[in-house]
Amino acid sequence: MGFVRRQAITAALTANAIRPLPGFRAGIPAFFAGWITGELAPHLLGLTAADAAAHLSRSRRDWRGLALAGGSAAGLAYLIGQSRQAVKDAEDALVEGLGVDYVEQLDAKPTPADLATPWRSLVNPFAFGRAARRAGIEVHRDIRYTSYGRRGLLDVYTSEVTPASGAPVLLQVHGGGWTIGNKDQQGLPLMQHMAAKGWICVAINYRLAPRDPWPAQIVDVKAAIAWIKDNIADYGGDPDYVAITGGSAGGHLTALAATTPNAPEFQPGFESADTSVEAAVPYYGVYDWAGVSGLRSAALMRDKFIAPRVVKRRFRDEPEVFEQASPLLRVTPDDPDFFVIHGSRDTLVDPGQARAFVAALRQTSKRTVVYAELPGAQHAFDIFPSIRSQHLVRATDRFLTWHWNNWRRERLSAGAADPMDPAADAR
Repeated sequence: MGFVRRQAITAALTANAIRPLPGFRAGIPAFFAGWITGELAPHLLGLTAADAAAHLSRSRRDWRGLALAGGSAAGLAYLIGQSRQAVKDAEDALVEGLGVDYVEQLDAKPTPADLATPWRSLVNPFAFGRAARRAGIEVHRDIRYTSYGRRGLLDVYTSEVTPASGAPVLLQVHGGGWTIGNKDQQGLPLMQHMAAKGWICVAINYRLAPRDPWPAQIVDVKAAIAWIKDNIADYGGDPDYVAITGGSAGGHLTALAATTPNAPEFQPGFESADTSVEAAVPYYGVYDWAGVSGLRSAALMRDKFIAPRVVKRRFRDEPEVFEQASPLLRVTPDDPDFFVIHGSRDTLVDPGQARAFVAALRQTSKRTVVYAELPGAQHAFDIFPSIRSQHLVRATDRFLTWHWNNWRRERLSAGAADPMDPAADAR
């Protein structure tokens, strides 16, 4: 492939990352092209500069390619700057939702190093195994929590600093349109970060459509929560404190699980189990299965994908199925604290769904609601370490640490033992 063609492709990818192709049909290709380009902008900028420098060293130069390279470089630099702005976007959201003094309730105030761009960890963003070993993380793999073959397995993440008992627990639910995905493919940057701080992280598989239509997916998430409450103490976890997170379809399942604690329609055979969670952090989730937000994109997703592929029933025949599965319609005053995260350039899930869900939470819930909409972010921006994803991992850490510390303080004020106190077990 010649220099001009390479630079034309790079310029097209950069332009799509800055302003993705519009429309429902263009959403998937626009996502794949924009996601990779936006999150790997520093790497692509380096390659573009190297390619242009190599071309300049030749006796015959094509100024068309050099002009395209210059335009791409400027666009990629813009994307990098936008990604670096995520630290301020996330921090502003936390201050707005939790109050300016929320940092006083963390283990320690974030330092300039905590808020800086972690360039060293971005050199090889796919070296997950090396990062886990460096942090002393141990993964207890393929633990059975339901009877559905490999789809009924989970992994438990602990580390050298995990306490013997009383550790907070974070449940990670993978995405993939309810039809694909695996427990060891998503959420790794966040789980490794939280496990290295002493949290216990649990990543689950769940049954996938269309082989297992809805509501198998949420039933399995509920079963995983019940398993955690029954078994996580064996790994050092506190069964009374479970937070939940996930992206895309996992964000939908996260929000639905959080807003439907102990819902019997999603707990067949284990209706009496406690499936409540203390906090929820859905990333770029789907909140409107029923199309009640008025967004055309939500109705198209419902009719073109969710109904035929996931539910295997038509909305017009059984609207109550879609309404039951819509977190937007399941909001109550007793919902747990939420930190909702979405990208402004998401072409797979309209950020309007997140805005509608947050508005419903803020109108009805008695608990804290934090919303961060990240300018320029595409869907799935947190799959691997990038400038933006690392800033959001740290922001999620601050939210969860704030929440855990407040939960412990409330528990102590009510006269309960501190779960992190080694003497608590003896008492």
